[in-house]
Amino acid sequence: QVQLVESGGGSVQGGGSLKLSCAASGYTDNNYCMGWFRQAPGKEREGVAGFYFRGTRTDYADSVKGRFTISQDNAKNTVYLQMNSLKPEDTGIYYCAVGTFYRCYYPDLLGAMRYNYWGQGTQVTVSS
Repeated sequence: QVQLVESGGGSVQGGGSLKLSCAASGYTDNNYCMGWFRQAPGKEREGVAGFYFRGTRTDYADSVKGRFTISQDNAKNTVYLQMNSLKPEDTGIYYCAVGTFYRCYYPDLLGAMRYNYWGQGTQVTVSS
């Protein structure tokens, strides 16, 4: 079973930056993909950024393009989310997600159905 450990969440003022990390373990197959989601208070979970397989292609939600960057360290089985120019509307719980095998062929990199393992979530709070 895949396990995900997240870190890097916190509280910052608008315009600040945070870098989230997610380390995956328990999966030995190299057919996997990773992504980031978030859930704001009172709203549904939404995809923020994702990889097609092992970093060959990426996609971002329109609301974060130009501000967020997803990256991956395959040797460490770790995915990162660098968040710059943060806004109050970025506030929410951020989740790391992993998809395995056939799920990675799902064309929507930001779709929840693409992923079958999830982290516990880390709180990101951006004040004005």
